[in-house]
Amino acid sequence: MPVNGRSHIRVARPSRDLAAAERFWTAGLGLSVLWRAEGGPEPGEHCSLGWPDADWHLELVHEPARPVDPRPTEEDLLVVYADGAVPEELIAALEAHGGRRVLSPNPYWNEWGVIVEDPDGYRLVLCCRDWSNR
Repeated sequence: MPVNGRSHIRVARPSRDLAAAERFWTAGLGLSVLWRAEGGPEPGEHCSLGWPDADWHLELVHEPARPVDPRPTEEDLLVVYADGAVPEELIAALEAHGGRRVLSPNPYWNEWGVIVEDPDGYRLVLCCRDWSNR
């Protein structure tokens, strides 16, 4: 199988509180739970989230026996290009489900997007531009 632009991408991140992070990404952003593993042959808990038709997904992991503390920086960004104004209702939903609106040290993102930290401190940028105008 070739590795190319249609290859599926998984972004994996540790989480302090898997349930809180899942609420942010599902009830806040609208991702679906694509897969979940709890108490199986793999250690810890895993939750894969995404849009079913997307070629990427976000995996959140937590292993109570060996927890890994998330250490995101201000530049660890997951950018979603909205191709238009970011709805205030979406920002409100993200904040209601554990998100915190923040500013970026990079003025580009403050001008062209809304930045919301998830419960683990990872940043989601909702960019009002479309990908072709990046």
